[in-house]
Amino acid sequence: MEIIKPLIQYLAVIILSPLLLGLINRVKAKFAGRRGQPLLQLYFDLYKLSYKTPVYSRTTTWLFRAGPVIGLSAILCALAALPFAGRPGFLAFDGDFIFLIYLLGLGRFFTVLAALDTGSSFEGMGASREVQFAVFSEPAFFLALAALSKATGKLSLSGMFLALEPASWQAAAPALLLLTAALFIILLAENSRVPVDDPNTHLELTMIHEVMVLDHSGPDLAYILYGAALKLWFFGALIASAVLPRHSGSWLYDGAAFLGMMAVIAAAIGTVESVMARLRMIKVQYLLMGALVFSILALLFQTGR
Repeated sequence: MEIIKPLIQYLAVIILSPLLLGLINRVKAKFAGRRGQPLLQLYFDLYKLSYKTPVYSRTTTWLFRAGPVIGLSAILCALAALPFAGRPGFLAFDGDFIFLIYLLGLGRFFTVLAALDTGSSFEGMGASREVQFAVFSEPAFFLALAALSKATGKLSLSGMFLALEPASWQAAAPALLLLTAALFIILLAENSRVPVDDPNTHLELTMIHEVMVLDHSGPDLAYILYGAALKLWFFGALIASAVLPRHSGSWLYDGAAFLGMMAVIAAAIGTVESVMARLRMIKVQYLLMGALVFSILALLFQTGR
């Protein structure tokens, strides 16, 4: 019976993840004075794409077909160890945060390989940018989790967030604020959101992630879109777990509070995209270096305690 609640949490994540993008789009539409897309638009898109026949270029190999599948599988495995409302995932174990970083890297690696496999100069350009920015975002992410591990004394991602309490914010507020800011910047970068990238652009010269998947179609494109929604939930859940450390003991109450915080994070992303312009490509690295500095400072504050 111990596995039932973690399994329900995991299924809830799988079902609700596309809703985050719907919330972001509705917030952006409100800022622009438009009606906007339906809240469940991504669900409709995934259903439609799943019935379409994919088209493959004769220049591509098995890597092109494997990229979306491996990318989706990697993030699904990562979510299995992700805490939900302060409660552990059903695959949580000591040191799992390092394993999760490798899983995310594996998904990125095969997405880049699939883009390069097409032989397209545009997709190769997007793959190059993706890897370049990962050089800054991945160390920042690792150090942020290392700082959280140092603050809580836990090696499991679920253990870290379960050990967080309101008293933790009183004792280590500067470090946790820096850690949360770093995670939010990493969320924007890893999910190709403004100001790092614009998910709605159609100009290949300025795209990063979107240009990497131009040749994918049908179910393969559905895997990519769904994987992107799951990845957004992954990073959003880390922030929600950090800023909402109070655990009442009621599974339903904590779950509802956690989902409410996820909606707030989606609204925050939509607000950022509505009030900010996309940064010039050469400025993105400075933003990511800022996240890296925040993570280093958070770790140093905990080391000095």
